[in-house]
Amino acid sequence: MKDKIQLLDELHALRVKLQHLAEARGSLTDPDVLAASEAADELIVDLQRIQKEELTRGRASYRPFPSE
Repeated sequence: MKDKIQLLDELHALRVKLQHLAEARGSLTDPDVLAASEAADELIVDLQRIQKEELTRGRASYRPFPSE
């Protein structure tokens, strides 16, 4: 599984590609624009999953009082 930094880098590159494609094709419904958008969506979901796992792990290790 890729780490957050790699996913963020890929997402940034896809956003740039998506913007250029949309401008070049003049349509947000062009198949290449849609494919780039779907790829970006998948990366966003992966990043959200990682963030949720990090938050869950953080809560699991939190103890407000010392264990006896």
